[in-house]
Amino acid sequence: MERLDKLLLGRYPDFSRSRIEGLVKGGFVTVNGAVAEKAGMKVSETDEIEVEIPPPVPAIPEPEDIPLDIVFEDEDMIVLNKAPGMVVHPAPGHFTGTLVNALLHHCPNLSGIGGVARPGIVHRLDQDTSGLIVVAKSQKAMDGLTAAFASHKHIEKTYLAICHKPPMQADLTRGRIENLIGRHPVDRKRMAIVERNGKTAITNWEVLQTVPALDGSSARRANTPAISLMQCLIETGRTHQIRVHMASLGRPVIGDAVYGKSPLDKRLTPVPSRQMLHAWKLRLWHPCRSEQLSFEAPIPSDMQAYMSPV
Repeated sequence: MERLDKLLLGRYPDFSRSRIEGLVKGGFVTVNGAVAEKAGMKVSETDEIEVEIPPPVPAIPEPEDIPLDIVFEDEDMIVLNKAPGMVVHPAPGHFTGTLVNALLHHCPNLSGIGGVARPGIVHRLDQDTSGLIVVAKSQKAMDGLTAAFASHKHIEKTYLAICHKPPMQADLTRGRIENLIGRHPVDRKRMAIVERNGKTAITNWEVLQTVPALDGSSARRANTPAISLMQCLIETGRTHQIRVHMASLGRPVIGDAVYGKSPLDKRLTPVPSRQMLHAWKLRLWHPCRSEQLSFEAPIPSDMQAYMSPV
């Protein structure tokens, strides 16, 4: 038996120990078909170990003239309403057209704040999630916002999710989910509720509206409130947290290709083109002055298509 990282260093002599640890943490190493839990885990000669080497990402993103929907901006921070489909920072398969590329054009002095690869980025939204995202424009703001988002003190984030709703849960209108979320034991691209080696994830959810879904002929189905407009106030910010938690309730986010129900999605009118998840409201303290700020991003039209008129 020997440590996984030591074995990999022997197989990849050009890699540093930190590179090996990064591959393990990123889920790029599997042992006997399961994602490696940690770099220091013990492995034997009979274990089947696979390593996926991701393509390199350009070290310094280039500025690009891409329109931004700016909700608030001062000398220290900028709050944006991110459009669905936009990737937050360059990554394999998305080296251009990202929010970072647009920000570098809008804020020429942003480069280097918090690192050259992800300048100003304090937190992320999934590519297909729309809504509010905060970016630091000064190092002081970066330090303050990073600490606030890490501790979740003085930060309140509320999302809207449009979810499938099974009839047997018609009476459930609110609740709180608290568990551990970590990498799926087999599929490294997925997150999952786990019993160990995960991080605490807390979501407070409430049904704001129920809507009888439409089938392909635009006829109402038998009085079943098949769609729920859900408000999700999160106390933590784990990867795919709301998507995993809603799926665990039997209410997956419609249009979610990873945790959702594609056969049900195809019966909706219109058929969703992305996951219906929106970072709706944000409340936080300004990182450089004693002032509480509140923001709200309008509900996108593609989500409004599934809601009842108010």
